[in-house]
Amino acid sequence: MAPRGLSAEEKRVRLLEIFHETKDFFQLKELEKLGPKMKGIVSQSVKEVLQSLVDDGHVSSDKVGSSNFFWSFPSQRGTVLQNRLETVKETRDAHQKQLAELRTNIEKERAARLESEERTAALQNLSDLKKELQTLEDELAQYGACDPVKIEEKKRALVLAKEAAIRWTDNYSMLLSHFCRQNAIEPADIRRYLEIDEEYEDIS
Repeated sequence: MAPRGLSAEEKRVRLLEIFHETKDFFQLKELEKLGPKMKGIVSQSVKEVLQSLVDDGHVSSDKVGSSNFFWSFPSQRGTVLQNRLETVKETRDAHQKQLAELRTNIEKERAARLESEERTAALQNLSDLKKELQTLEDELAQYGACDPVKIEEKKRALVLAKEAAIRWTDNYSMLLSHFCRQNAIEPADIRRYLEIDEEYEDIS
């Protein structure tokens, strides 16, 4: 059976052990050689594992000239954990302060809204008015055709329709007159042919 490969976390732990056991500074190429020899970490994965340790603050790095050096000491992990602990404590204290302020505000609101006959009556009146408003809105919806706004909209539409009818009637009259003059034809003959009665122009 082939040996099981190392998990990502196992690689991180083992690579970190190289730093803590040697207490030395390394370049990437050196770690790519030491990883397989000392901890069984595949050389090709050292760079990725190292970067993850740097991102998490477990390994420090700095550039000297054209070379990048990496290092980590046993005490560094304790420092990272201590910093995280301090951050968590600060967050906890801020949340506790916010919670205390909220509780104080709630108590103030409760004190300002003491139960009384007047307040109870006012709340009941408000509830009754809301129900009455809903009832009236439902009733108005049933008689939508009589809605003043809708009636006004219909009146406006009627006026526009009449104006359009008058405009097209005038256009027809002018066109009929011009056609009859050009062709020496009686308007009555054209009306009979088009089946248009004499009251066509009467829009009232």
